[in-house]
Amino acid sequence: MIDLYTAPTPNGWKASIMLEEIELPYEVKTVRLDKLDQKEPWFLEINPNGRIPAIVDRDADDFAVFESGAILLYLAEKTGKLLPERPRQRSRVIQWLMFQMGGVGPMQGQANVFFRYAPEKIPFAIERYQNETHRLYSVLDAALEDNEYLAGDYSIADIATWPWVRIHNWAGVEIDDLPNLQRWIERVGERPAVATGWKIPAQDGGETSKEDVAKAGAKILV
Repeated sequence: MIDLYTAPTPNGWKASIMLEEIELPYEVKTVRLDKLDQKEPWFLEINPNGRIPAIVDRDADDFAVFESGAILLYLAEKTGKLLPERPRQRSRVIQWLMFQMGGVGPMQGQANVFFRYAPEKIPFAIERYQNETHRLYSVLDAALEDNEYLAGDYSIADIATWPWVRIHNWAGVEIDDLPNLQRWIERVGERPAVATGWKIPAQDGGETSKEDVAKAGAKILV
């Protein structure tokens, strides 16, 4: 059994989508970011960086894993799913995973902040991060020209990247000129596990309903 500590953010959705894809039993424990649950001592024992998501593997002596990319790798290796064994294919997946972790996530995250949340609108910062996010998207678009998925077959690279690109409008980044990326967003979003994981936890800042989680095949602790 996996305990999933999460909130409705792109990084949080990576973990819930992954757990749905690999069909491991898990319990959802919603971390209330607005209440600063992530800074409480009990949570810092799980993730010293005070961020979501984090997991605790009860079947492995309560082993805790933090950082969304590390969680995807851990769960892929634990189950032997969504990460190839052959070195070259495995490397391709990890390269695109790192591309998201080191590029798309940080740059789009800054675009979100300056476009949506900054009390003072700074045009230079908004344009800088939106442009860089779009540039990274164009790299994805080129990779998808002859491939259905980022590393050939569907993998943790797609799971890591999709929740971010899916909300490109929130960062004010348009993708009308990136047809391959548009097709990929739709293709990945049609996967049942992705559609379910996207709803975990509740996205309105409240608790996930027991009905919603029952449909998702997970348990909620409220």
